[in-house]
Amino acid sequence: MRWLGYEQTLLLSRHIKVNMTNSAKLNRTMGLQRSSTSNKQKVQPITKVVKNDENSVDLSLASITSNLHDISTPNGPISSDLAYNSWVAEHPSALGSFDRMMKAAKGKRVVVFLDYDGTLSPIVDDPDRAFMSDEMRAAVREVAKYFPTAVISGRSRDKVKEFVQLSNVYYAGSHGMDILVPTGPLNPCDAKNHTAAIDKKESDVLFQPAKRFLPAIQEIRTLLEEITRKVEGARVEDNRFCISVHFRKVRDEDYDILEAKVKYVLKNYPEFHLTLGKKVLEVRPSIEWNKGHALEYILDTLGFSSSSDVLPLYIGDDRTDEDAFKVIRSRGLGFPIIVSSTPKDTKACYSLHDPSEVLTFLLRLARWRKESSSSRSLAQIWGPGNLPRSVN
Repeated sequence: MRWLGYEQTLLLSRHIKVNMTNSAKLNRTMGLQRSSTSNKQKVQPITKVVKNDENSVDLSLASITSNLHDISTPNGPISSDLAYNSWVAEHPSALGSFDRMMKAAKGKRVVVFLDYDGTLSPIVDDPDRAFMSDEMRAAVREVAKYFPTAVISGRSRDKVKEFVQLSNVYYAGSHGMDILVPTGPLNPCDAKNHTAAIDKKESDVLFQPAKRFLPAIQEIRTLLEEITRKVEGARVEDNRFCISVHFRKVRDEDYDILEAKVKYVLKNYPEFHLTLGKKVLEVRPSIEWNKGHALEYILDTLGFSSSSDVLPLYIGDDRTDEDAFKVIRSRGLGFPIIVSSTPKDTKACYSLHDPSEVLTFLLRLARWRKESSSSRSLAQIWGPGNLPRSVN
């Protein structure tokens, strides 16, 4: 009998907790669908751009890994959710595939991109309390020591930075419509289609392709706050270049009323459109810019866009992350990884069950690079001129 490794055991323990009834309910309420069988293009790993912040480390990689090994595996039969297991067969676990992925990444420059909600933090009822754990923060900090790392979130850039609390990571808020990166060659991927606002502050570049929509966004936010007051549980969140209407606490029978109210407001704003996320309606400017464009822009700004040895690695859980997955697949080089405990249509090639598996994956990634970088300089890993600030 072959003994399972720690990550494989952890993965099986996650599957034990899957319940078919709850999965069906989640699929219905979150708007998720089971994926159809298709031939997935195999791609290579990729790295994210990050900044180094060693001084604030209070949790070591070794101690976190040690604590993880103390987690006991619950007893019980493996989940009978055949649909999910079949889906995982199409989108293999990034933990179970880790060695193969890193073999492909050997000699490459990996750039890491991370979503926030549902990836680095759990999905919670109160969006203001979507805190990442100290262990996750330490893991991201460790990854950022070895790879350029960026967090791309639907939250406002300031808000996600407040949650993450790391200075060695690059931030893109509002689904990539608010990006702060170091100065470098500025060649926005789709600049011909809109006017970008570029502001320089010290050594950073602030890129905001939807800045001209700010006055209208504030008008819409005010109207939405007024019309949603009578819908119990509804909450409007200002994410600077997009507006989120959360309905996780709204009664099922009131959802149609809420959606109708939001659509009514948008009738007078034809330059905006409505999208559906996890228990959230999002109002966004109708410009050709998304998380996929943000990924390309960050790679381009850091001088990685034309490098054949660069491998983007993107981990995310939401529909908006699919745009980044598509970009990676179109490059033919990189690792798109979906975080999901239920089957869903996705362009990702690999999967992780939940944020706890994201934590394990990031710890393994940092450890792998730490061990393999003993014979390589940081300049070789990051590329000339892209070292973390604490190293430069």
